[in-house]
Amino acid sequence: MTRSGFDTNHPPDPALVADCVHCGFCLPACPTYLLWGRETDSPRGRIALIKGGLEGETAITDRFVRHFDTCLGCMACVTACPSGVQYDKLIEATRSQIERRADRTLPDRLFRRVIFGLFPYPGRLRLAAVQLWAYQRLGLQRLVRATGLLRLLPARLRAMEAVLPAVSLRRAWSTPPVRVPASGERRRRVGLLLGCVQRVFFDEVNAATIRVLVAEGCEVVIPRSQGCCGALMVHAGLEADAAQMARRFIDAFEAEAADVDTIVINAAGCGSTLKEYGHLLRDDPVYAERARALAGKCTDISELLDELAPRAPRHPVPLRVAYHDACHLQHAQGVSAEPRRVLQTIPGLELCEIPEAGICCGSAGVYNLVEPETAAELGDRKARHILTTGAEAVVSSNPGCLLQIASRLEQAGTPMRTYHLVELVDASIRGQTLAL
Repeated sequence: MTRSGFDTNHPPDPALVADCVHCGFCLPACPTYLLWGRETDSPRGRIALIKGGLEGETAITDRFVRHFDTCLGCMACVTACPSGVQYDKLIEATRSQIERRADRTLPDRLFRRVIFGLFPYPGRLRLAAVQLWAYQRLGLQRLVRATGLLRLLPARLRAMEAVLPAVSLRRAWSTPPVRVPASGERRRRVGLLLGCVQRVFFDEVNAATIRVLVAEGCEVVIPRSQGCCGALMVHAGLEADAAQMARRFIDAFEAEAADVDTIVINAAGCGSTLKEYGHLLRDDPVYAERARALAGKCTDISELLDELAPRAPRHPVPLRVAYHDACHLQHAQGVSAEPRRVLQTIPGLELCEIPEAGICCGSAGVYNLVEPETAAELGDRKARHILTTGAEAVVSSNPGCLLQIASRLEQAGTPMRTYHLVELVDASIRGQTLAL
């Protein structure tokens, strides 16, 4: 009997590994293969490593771990694959094995502990927001950037500082109402995911989402007790932590929003995880069926707006924008045409397509923090392609992407406004002029 290099807790499925026929269609879609041209840093190369692990030919060594750490988890290979290989499930299962069994360095462990001990917890993020607000408001950010002091910091800390958004204490501590009635005749009753980083640093996106939903005839229910959905943990291989967060999230929505028709999500990474709750909790006798039921209600804001015929009048937004596909929306959820159709309902808006639209910008959850050099290279590549469109602003459906793109455009000396898709729809409905 062959000894596996993995433990028995949800190892990668050999049947999914066998689906890969090594055709190579994934190669030009993979960001790391595009940059380095190495087989072991391509989807089929990583699948070969997984196969070796299952057959006992490959152990979880530092080199093995490195090939999976450098994978962005963008799932572009899933879109490109003609054989339907479920690389998403393979990479998540492998990363869970790595996090349980690999021996990371002390600095790496500490940095990851800070990230995963902070980002999924809105209460902790709000406390951090106070310090970041002071850092910006007192002029310290301008000082350290102008004097070059940032160069003294480790690359990961420099990357974290580079994507820091403008902090507003009012927005960080704002609390939306529990229910907001629909405008006019109610067409849908929806629950709203607030997100973790989203609710603290991008509250304006949540506020715009609520206004748009209400204007389009949706009653909005916002569970006060909702916490993190577990997306960051799933993508990083922290399976047990993700499952625990998923259970709490299900409890919150069952208690406060059990009768909603739909759960609306405006952050692509959260959406891809919520739609896969059934898989995450598949072995849980108490939550498995409840997870599948909740996942079946989840939809991206662009999917819902595309499904509902526009009822609220749209005013012109005379703006030339480049639409960036968030990987966890385009590839993980298969949602690409819907955001474009929603944007096309806005009079005066000119929509530009970005070359290499399917290649990740380098954000990829927290990838731009843990792998800053590779993320910067991909971000610069994306920024160059955006500039070729002649767009005045960038629009996407994921806050991490917008931060990454804005940072790389600024580094290139060509800063540009960025907007969440729903902010443009909101501006059109309200007849609001957008700043450039």
